[in-house]
Amino acid sequence: MQEKTNMTKEEKITAAETAAGQYFKEGMNCAECVLQSFLDTHNVDLPKEIIALSSGFGGGMGHTKNTCGAITGAVLALSCLKGRKNPLAKETTKERIQEIQQIYVPFGDMIHEIEQQYGTLICKELSAPHGDFAGKQRKKNCKQIISYCAGLAAKYAE
Repeated sequence: MQEKTNMTKEEKITAAETAAGQYFKEGMNCAECVLQSFLDTHNVDLPKEIIALSSGFGGGMGHTKNTCGAITGAVLALSCLKGRKNPLAKETTKERIQEIQQIYVPFGDMIHEIEQQYGTLICKELSAPHGDFAGKQRKKNCKQIISYCAGLAAKYAE
């Protein structure tokens, strides 16, 4: 992979999509794949153990098939760059609320784009048309969603 700092936006998107799909093949869960691919392709000054924050989101949050782990992984990934490092830095509550309302914008846009692409954010609904959850078709579908979400997180980071 090219040096992270020398990659164009398009190269980061493609690299994140590719890496996320490969991580899925290697046994990482959906949220871990998206977050790790983001960490690989962006200059994020966080410890590598940050990946642990994504583990519980796999399989639609603890394998309950609720909100898709690839989507929550994308939110976690984007938060690495766009999230508040010190939520109490603003002096007043009003300033903190105004700040977070602005921060929400790219996250909301990304989620709306995912929902527009797939029609739902729910793991159970995304995987249902593909039969058995352990089956090959569902895994192929999830790999595609994971790659898409990794690419979107990279897109919205720029």
